[in-house]
Amino acid sequence: MNIAIVCYPTFGGSGVVATELGIALAKLNHQVHFVTYKQPVRLGLLNPNIHFHEVTVPEYPLFQYQPYELALSSKLVNTVKKYNIELLHVHYAIPHAYAGYMTKEMLAEEGIHIPMVTTLHGTDITLVGNHPFYKPAVTFSINNSDIVTSVSQSLKEDTLRLFDIKKNIEVVPNFIDAKQRKTSFTDCQRELMAAPEEKIVTHISNFRPVKRIVDVIEIFYNIQKKIPAKLLMVGDGPERAPAEQQCKELGIKDKVVFLGNSNEIDKILCFSDLFLLPSERESFGLAALEAMVNKVPVISSNAGGIPEVNIDGVSGYLSNVGDVKDMSQKSISILQNDDTLEKFKEGAYKEAMKFDINNIVPMYVELYEHALLAV
Repeated sequence: MNIAIVCYPTFGGSGVVATELGIALAKLNHQVHFVTYKQPVRLGLLNPNIHFHEVTVPEYPLFQYQPYELALSSKLVNTVKKYNIELLHVHYAIPHAYAGYMTKEMLAEEGIHIPMVTTLHGTDITLVGNHPFYKPAVTFSINNSDIVTSVSQSLKEDTLRLFDIKKNIEVVPNFIDAKQRKTSFTDCQRELMAAPEEKIVTHISNFRPVKRIVDVIEIFYNIQKKIPAKLLMVGDGPERAPAEQQCKELGIKDKVVFLGNSNEIDKILCFSDLFLLPSERESFGLAALEAMVNKVPVISSNAGGIPEVNIDGVSGYLSNVGDVKDMSQKSISILQNDDTLEKFKEGAYKEAMKFDINNIVPMYVELYEHALLAV
């Protein structure tokens, strides 16, 4: 197949999943064309089956906000015609599904008919898409997609609750390439981050309020009172500066390392003992899955799709959103006994393997085939 993938090219979950999916499809000898405003952060272009087409938006003083959707849909039309694209797969409803619909309509005027698969990832539905300004357009775009998927059952239920959806929504969960995540290095250089007697606790996110960074710091504060430990904070965003100030006020500045955005996530997780994800909302919990495949148990909230990934008492523990005391106690219960920690590490890996890419990508391929047959 000749497939165009539209996604955000950043560190966010939707862009990462779209990129990993495209790479997997290319390995299956499909031609994959990424269409977005810059090269996705996890995309290499050495595979001859992978192509990148940059969307540029000319700046005109007339516009207060430059019309990215128009530039994207025009680029998609040209890409489809030039490279004989057979199918569009757009990730994240805003504005990609709307741009994809316009692309289909423009192509139909020329007698070219291609199906569009729309994958819903989370905040495109529960936060941004549900805003009154965008809701009619998002509803329209979803209902005019040929196939709609969501990354969790929880997100599917949210979509049906928040929008007037006429289309069937297929649940195709996020995935992990377990083979790629197997550490090729034997020395994690753990001593660079912590003393031998210290446990390493990790949090990875975009540091937005929804991630409840304050809770991460408070949980670790409670952990380190009982167990020698270090906290690694990976990522960047609006909550980073307040978090650094919080560490100073709690007197744990020397026990918390802010690493910023990193391309060495697997190496960081290699020497991690516990992962914290106390989010207020998560459509899936991809960060938790990445931790689990690296044998790192997860302490998380029970929000959204997280319970579909982090199995309570097996790969870690679940707590109610904001229950810092419960999360702290459960963290300590895992970390204070090496045998218990090892049991949860193995449980985390076993659960993660259910979401291996080899189990999930065939689900997308089957949906593509159905979409093409329906054209």
